Amino acid sequence: MKHLIVIIGSLIIAFAFNFFLVPYSILSSGISGIAILLGLITPFDTGLLNLVLNLPLIILSYFKLGKEITVNTLICVVSLSLFLYLLPVLQVTDNVLLSTIFGGVISGIGIGLILKFSGSSGGLDIVAIIISRISNVSIGLLLTGMNGVIVLISGAIFDWNIALYTLLSIYLTGRMIDKIHTNHIKLTMQIVTTEGELIRKELLETIYRGFTITDGYGGYSKEKKQIILMVVTRYETMQIRGIVRKYDDKAFINIFETVEVDGTFARN
Repeated sequence: MKHLIVIIGSLIIAFAFNFFLVPYSILSSGISGIAILLGLITPFDTGLLNLVLNLPLIILSYFKLGKEITVNTLICVVSLSLFLYLLPVLQVTDNVLLSTIFGGVISGIGIGLILKFSGSSGGLDIVAIIISRISNVSIGLLLTGMNGVIVLISGAIFDWNIALYTLLSIYLTGRMIDKIHTNHIKLTMQIVTTEGELIRKELLETIYRGFTITDGYGGYSKEKKQIILMVVTRYETMQIRGIVRKYDDKAFINIFETVEVDGTFARN
């Protein structure tokens, strides 16, 4: 299922590129944007350039992000390169502003879907994920900041109107990524259960998080209970719920957003 989502996300990105951005020489973010640039000024195909430029970063992904994300990234890069090659370059609208807006939003949807399902679309996404894990800065914001150089290149080679459209496209892409991929958002889970010891053991074996357990009792039943408190990322909540329900289908789980974490918090 994950691999299918990655392929669908790659198709969405390629659609945004070839139908909205490339016809107006508007660049995208990261390595894909550089591939578009080189494709516009050289005889080489954008899809092939995207594949070649991403290979070194895929190797970096293997060592820094692990096998699962790297496999998904490789699938994305290959499928995106293939879709860029197969899809024709068509000008959907004669309004450059509309093309910029829709191209940025649609490509952000594609990238966000891929990131949400433990992958990356390659290129600077890999760098952004690594930095986000150690800095707690959102991936969308990181990508927007790192892609400033692409705007400068766009302005120098084409014209500054195109550069500003490129900046708008990159900004919209980053915003859509943050709307879909919310792994940087921290949540606090408060679990009230009668099976605290069993849940504790499995959490220690499967979840790379610290947590605190206190004793309590039901206000009505006066039954002895354990209260587990932990801070997690959004994508870990489903796994933790599964663990809790495995041992206690009557457990009370309260989840609320955490504004700030001051202390040790692993982002792996």
